[in-house]
Amino acid sequence: MGALSHLRVLDLSRVLAGPWSGQILADLGADVIKVERPGSGDDTRSWGPPFLKDVEGQNTSEAAYYLSANRNKRSVTIDFTQPEGQRLVRELAAKSDIVIENFKVGGLAAYGLDYPSLKVINPRLIYCSITGFGQTGPYAKRAGYDFMIQGLGGLMSLTGRPEGEEGAGPVKVGVALTDILTGLYSTVAVLAALAHREQTGVGQHVDMALLDVQVACLANQAMNYLTTGVAPRRLGNAHPNIVPYQDFPTADGDFILTVGNDSQFRKFAEVAGQPHWADDPRFVTNKMRVANRAELIPLIRQATVFKTTAEWVSQLEAAGVPCGPINDLAQMFQDPQVLARQLAVHIPHPLAGSVPQVASPIRLSETPVEYRRAPPLLGEHTDAVLIDVLGVNADEVRRLRDAGVL
Repeated sequence: MGALSHLRVLDLSRVLAGPWSGQILADLGADVIKVERPGSGDDTRSWGPPFLKDVEGQNTSEAAYYLSANRNKRSVTIDFTQPEGQRLVRELAAKSDIVIENFKVGGLAAYGLDYPSLKVINPRLIYCSITGFGQTGPYAKRAGYDFMIQGLGGLMSLTGRPEGEEGAGPVKVGVALTDILTGLYSTVAVLAALAHREQTGVGQHVDMALLDVQVACLANQAMNYLTTGVAPRRLGNAHPNIVPYQDFPTADGDFILTVGNDSQFRKFAEVAGQPHWADDPRFVTNKMRVANRAELIPLIRQATVFKTTAEWVSQLEAAGVPCGPINDLAQMFQDPQVLARQLAVHIPHPLAGSVPQVASPIRLSETPVEYRRAPPLLGEHTDAVLIDVLGVNADEVRRLRDAGVL
C-alpha cells in the first residue's frame, strides 16, 4: 500500500508539468485517473519519434515523451465539450481528492469544471491549476511553454558559453526543466493542501505558474543579483561563487572538478603536483580564487591534460576531492552507481511486452514506490473507471461511446 493509496487524483492535464505531478502522486500510491480527448489524447502521445517498439520491432502509437510522465495512471477518454461529458467529469471530481489541470486561465469555466464550480460539489477538493504565468497579472491570459519561460525567466541568460568565446550566446537547458520543476513544486503544494485539509476538512485552490517556479529556482544566482544589483553573466560550465568548479580537459576527454572548500583545493593541488597553489596568496581561499579565476583556471587546464579522465577520477576520489566524468546517457545508464540504485526499470506493457522507465528517485522505507501500471493506452481504462468508480452500467457505457462522449 503506497503512502497515498487512500487518495484519488483526477488528472486533466497534458504535456509535462501537470502529468509529472500526477505521476509522482501515482508512484506514491494514489489512484490517478487521466482524462484525455477521445481519438487523440495527450498531445505528447504523438510527439515522436522515437516511439515504443512492439514485440516485432515495429513502432507502436506510444511516443517516448508520453511514456516519461504517465505511468501508474488509468486513462479515460471523455469529451467534456459535450454536456454529458461534463457531467461525467464532475461526477469523477466529486469522488476525487485532487484535480490537476493546465488549461488557460478561465478555460474550464465554460464547461463548469473550474474550481468555483467543483468546490460546490466537493468542498474538500484540492484543485491545482498549472499555467505559464499564473491566475493573475498582465500575462495571465498568455500561453506559456517551457522554452519561452526559460528565456523570459532569466535561466537562459545564465546558460551558455561566456561572451567573447566561440559559440557564445544564451542556451536552453537540455530537458524541459521548468516544466519538471513546476511539476515538483505542484506536488509539494498539493501535499501541503492535503495536510491543511486533514486539520480543517477544507480543500483549496493551488495556483502554480511556470514563470514563478523558474524565478524561484534561480536560487543563488537570483540572490547574487538582488544583493548587488548586477546581473550575473554566462560562465559556461564555471560557477559564479566557487573556483575551481567546472570542466577541465584531460588526456582523453574532459572531467568535472567540484572543489567546495579550501581543504579540498589543497588536496587537489597536491594530486596535480602543484602543492604551492594552495599557499599562493591569489588562491589560498575561495574568495581569492573567485577574484583570480582568470589566472588560476589556465594553470589548472595546463596540468589536467597530462592524465586521463579515469586517472584523475581515481586519484582525486582517493584524496577526497569531488570530481567525475561527463557521461552521455548510454554511459550514465551503465554507471555502477546507477545500476546499483536500479534507476532503469521495466513494466509490463500490452503492446511491447514491457516498457522501460526511469525509476522514481523517492525511497521510502515503509511505503516504497511501486510500479503498478505502464503508461496507459489511450482510453484503456474508460469502461472500468466508469463502471467501478461511478457505477455506470455497461449498457450506458456503450450508449455514451456510440454518442461520441467517450
